[in-house]
Amino acid sequence: MPSRRQIRETVFILTFEMLFRSDSPEEIIETARETELFEINDEICQEVKAIACKSSELDGIVSRFSSKRSVDRIAKVDLAILRVAIYESLYDDMVPINAAISEAVAIAEKFASPRDVAFINGILGSFSRSGEAKNV
Repeated sequence: MPSRRQIRETVFILTFEMLFRSDSPEEIIETARETELFEINDEICQEVKAIACKSSELDGIVSRFSSKRSVDRIAKVDLAILRVAIYESLYDDMVPINAAISEAVAIAEKFASPRDVAFINGILGSFSRSGEAKNV
């Protein structure tokens, strides 16, 4: 059984991949299963599909808190990290906003540039202070 951190990272990777391909979330998940690089469970499938379904809403939130970059100019790795963190803070009652931010920063430190880590932390910090996150 993968840890919550492994689940989150797999969700991030599949969300990131969806930004480059026109395949459905189901096709992205199936391809990931076929590669056997990831352990794909029901929680991962549900979260990836939900993030894909709510991508417009999530991007709208990112847009409201990104004063310097429009969503289409945000690096895809950053956007995928932000989508996962904001989704968790809105729809996963088990993940408080502070945990979502901390985990997003950890993923950013692994996959993004130091400047992007600060950008992601800033967006999520502003989102958290706005009171929009349901599970503070």
